[in-house]
Amino acid sequence: MSTNVRRMKCTPQDVFDVLADGWLFPAWVVGASRMRDVDPNWPAVGSKLQHSFGVWPMLINDETVVKEFDPPHRMVIRPKGWPIGEALVELDVKPSRGGCLVRIKERAVTGPGALVPAPLLDVGLYARNTETLRRLAFLAEGRSANGEKTEQS
Repeated sequence: MSTNVRRMKCTPQDVFDVLADGWLFPAWVVGASRMRDVDPNWPAVGSKLQHSFGVWPMLINDETVVKEFDPPHRMVIRPKGWPIGEALVELDVKPSRGGCLVRIKERAVTGPGALVPAPLLDVGLYARNTETLRRLAFLAEGRSANGEKTEQS
């Protein structure tokens, strides 16, 4: 299981505000290229995002399902990306001095991706999730900074 951690200069709630907006999914998830639909109940357990991954003309339409949602602490999702397979992604957020720590753990659970030896798969997942957390930080920290400006006005 690939694990990445990033310190963010925002509150755990700022992170969960981004996670709760399904339309932002392709803005922070590396590989997701567009949204097709967001379940009106998102991010309730069992709700789904309809998304695409890849680049035109090689786009693959699939979905992500919420398995666990406990704001502002934890979210577990199961992204699908057939023919590659499905993954289980855990996001844990903890307050930390000056902001929060965000940990993302990902592993392939079905399909061809699950057949790749974990040490080999983890190299690619680690690189991808380093960028995923960087993007999530830009959104959450930007939200936090905008909120601070609004409060001071």
